[in-house]
Amino acid sequence: MSVIISDEILQASGLTPSEFRQEIALYLFQTGRLTLGYASQLADMQPNDFRQLLKQHNIPLYSYDVEDFELDLKNLRELGRL
Repeated sequence: MSVIISDEILQASGLTPSEFRQEIALYLFQTGRLTLGYASQLADMQPNDFRQLLKQHNIPLYSYDVEDFELDLKNLRELGRL
């Protein structure tokens, strides 16, 4: 599928076509909609370069929330490590 972004919208964003793709890829990765691999493809970047872009935008590579932490605690307790 191809998506066409009009010149008017691109110009209004103040971004180059490459920057526009990167911004969309960053957003979709940050919201969990795309994996690192797919987001780097969308951004037309190598995965390592996309990781650097994430770092520049202070976007964590991994999402670790309270539920993940609680699950880790539960598993550690079951293993007798807590």
